[in-house]
Amino acid sequence: MHSSLFHRSRTAVVAVHAAAMLVAAAGGGAAAAPALPTAWTDGGSSTREARREAVELLPLARMPAASRKAVERTLHAATLYRRLPVQTFACDAALLDFALIHPEAIVDVWRVLGISRLTLDPAGPAQWRLSDGYGTVGALRLLHHERLGRGGLFVYHGRGGYSGSLAPKPLSGSCLILVHHEPHPAADGTERQSVRIDAFLDVDGMGLELVARTLQPLIVRSAAANLEEICIFMETLSAAAARNPAGIERLIARLPRTDPADRATFARLARAAGNAAVRDDDPAVVQAELAARWLPADDIDARTR
Repeated sequence: MHSSLFHRSRTAVVAVHAAAMLVAAAGGGAAAAPALPTAWTDGGSSTREARREAVELLPLARMPAASRKAVERTLHAATLYRRLPVQTFACDAALLDFALIHPEAIVDVWRVLGISRLTLDPAGPAQWRLSDGYGTVGALRLLHHERLGRGGLFVYHGRGGYSGSLAPKPLSGSCLILVHHEPHPAADGTERQSVRIDAFLDVDGMGLELVARTLQPLIVRSAAANLEEICIFMETLSAAAARNPAGIERLIARLPRTDPADRATFARLARAAGNAAVRDDDPAVVQAELAARWLPADDIDARTR
C-alpha cells in the first residue's frame, strides 16, 4: 500500500489511536469517505450488550468529578455507539502504553517520516490540540488511565469540528473513547497485544435516525480501517526497535515537537525493547523500514538523502 498513512478518502485521523480518529469523525471528516457497499461489515458491534459492557467497564468511581461529568454528558447525548473489531498484533507492551499516553510523539514520528499531515500538539497535561490538514480541528483529553490485570484501560474525550468543501456547512461533535489492551501471547512466544476500542459519538444537531442513515456507515468503516493501519504501524515500530534500537534512538532524537523528557523516555523504551548487540546508527535504514508501507520507494529515497 503506497499512500499516506491516513488519506483524505477516509475519516480525518487525528491521533495514534482511534480516540483522535473519532474526534475527526465527530467533526464531520467522515463525510469524505466513499459510499459503503450494502453487504460490507468490519467485524465490530453496536449491540446493546456490547454497549452495556463498555459502560460497565468505565471506572467512574475512580475518576475526578469533572472528568466523570464529561463522561456522563457524552454517554447521555451519544447518537452512535460502536465497538471496533479487536486488533491483535505483535508489539512491545511498554511501547504501546507510551503511545497511548503520549500520542503526540507517535504523530511526530509520522511527520518526520512524511506519511501524515496530522499535527497533535500538547495543550496541557494529557491534553492536545489537533489538525488533520484537511479542515478538521479539535481537542483531545486523556481523562483516565489505569492498569487492568496485565493490560491497561484508557478513557479519552474529544471534541472536533470540520469546515471545508466536503460538507455544506460547518460540523461539530464530541466523542468518548475507551481503549482496553491486554497481552495475548502467541504459541511461538512472541509478545502480542489485543486492543479493543469502544466509541460513543455525538454529532451536534443531528438525531439518531439521521446519523444512522448518513454518517454511521462511513464512520464505522473508516474507523475500523484506520485503526488497523495504526496497529500495523505500531507493530512495525516495535519490530524496528527490536532489530535496530540504536537506529530508532537516532530517529527519536530528530522529533521536533516532542518534549525532551518524553523523547528520553521513548528512547529508553526502544533500547529496552531491542537487542543491545545490534547496532546500526544510520537513521535512513529505520526511516525506510517504517515508511515502506505508506510511501513509494522514490519518495523514501528523496526524504533520506
